[in-house]
Amino acid sequence: MLHLFMKTQFAENLKKIASAENLLEAWREFLPGKRGKPDVQEFQLRLMDNILSLRDDLVNGTYRHGGYQAFKISDPKPRDIHKASVRDRLVHHAIYRVLYPFFDQTFISDSFSCRNGKGTHAAMNRFRTFARIVSKNDMRTYWVLKGDIRKFFANVDHTVLMGILKSYIPDGRIIKLSEEVIGSFSSAPGIGLPLGNLTSQLFVNIYMNEFDQFVKHTLKARHYLRYADDFIVLSGNREWLEIILPEMRNFLANRLILALHPKKVSIKTLASGVDVLGWVHFPDHRVLRTTTKRRAIVRVAADSNEQRVASYLGMLKHGNGKKIKNQILQIVGGGFGTEGYKKGKVIALYTKSKVNLAPQWAKR
Repeated sequence: MLHLFMKTQFAENLKKIASAENLLEAWREFLPGKRGKPDVQEFQLRLMDNILSLRDDLVNGTYRHGGYQAFKISDPKPRDIHKASVRDRLVHHAIYRVLYPFFDQTFISDSFSCRNGKGTHAAMNRFRTFARIVSKNDMRTYWVLKGDIRKFFANVDHTVLMGILKSYIPDGRIIKLSEEVIGSFSSAPGIGLPLGNLTSQLFVNIYMNEFDQFVKHTLKARHYLRYADDFIVLSGNREWLEIILPEMRNFLANRLILALHPKKVSIKTLASGVDVLGWVHFPDHRVLRTTTKRRAIVRVAADSNEQRVASYLGMLKHGNGKKIKNQILQIVGGGFGTEGYKKGKVIALYTKSKVNLAPQWAKR
C-alpha cells in the first residue's frame, strides 16, 4: 500500500528563480574555488550581459540546457562525473537557492545527506543515540537493518521524479525548467541524474523522501535514518525487521523503480560490528573501516599536504583512531618512529596494489 500524505505546496513562481538578483546571488555562491578556471573567467568578463541574457531566456521559456563534459574520479571507488557549462551550472545554483529552503522543510529530520547542518558525523551521532535508546543503555540485545540502493543516481526515473515535483510545485514554468534540467542527462532513456549537478543533490533527496515518509509513517519505523543511498533501521525485534524488509523492497521497486544492492543488505547485532558511513560501530566504540585506513595511509604517504593531513586527522577524532593517527603523524614528521614506517613500507603494508609511487616521492 502506498503511503499518502498531504503535501505542502510551493508558493513561488519562476520569476523568483529567474530574477537578476537571484542569478547574481547564485553566481556569488557558485564562484568560490573556481575563479581561476578559464570558462569561469570567460563568463565573468561579460557577467551582467550573460546574467541578463540568461534571465531573458528563463523568463521567455527559451532556455535550453547544454551538454556535459564527462570524466572519472576515484572517491574511493570509480565514479563517472558529468560537468555542465558555466551557464548551466549557474542555472542549477539559481534553482537550488529557491527550491532547497522549501523542500528541506518537507524532509524528515533523520535524512542527513546534502543538507545544511547535517552530514556524516551528525548521522553517525544520531545512530549512536538510536542505539542507546533501542538497547535501553546496553541492557538488551537489538538488531540493525542496513540497506543500500543499487546504482542510486544512475537509476532515478525521470517520469517518477517529475511526478513528485508536480505534486509539490503548481507553477508550470518551474516544472518546465526542472524538466529541462532533469532531461539534459540520462544514463539510459528517461533514467539517471548526473553526479556533478548541484540540483541532483536536491532532486535525489526529494525522490528518496517518498521512501523516508513511507518507512516513518506507514511502516512506523521510529529509529530510522538515511544518508544518500544508505539507510538503517534499529529495533529490538528481529522478526519485525524481517517483515518490513520485503515491504521496503516492494515500495522501492513499485513507487521509485529502484532496487536494493543484493550484497549490501543485512540484519545483525551491533556487537558483531555494523559498518555505517566508513566506520565499523560496536556497542562501546567505533573503528575506521579497513579499506578507509589503507586509503588514508597511501594518500598521505603519496602527498602529505597540510589540507589532506588536517582532513584525515579531523575525521579520526570521531572514533577510535589513535593508532592510525600516530602512523599519519609519523609519515608527515619524517621520523617514522621505531615501528619502521618508511615510506615504501607504509604503502606495502596498507595496500595490495603494485602501483609504484616513487615518482610522487621524487616530485616532493
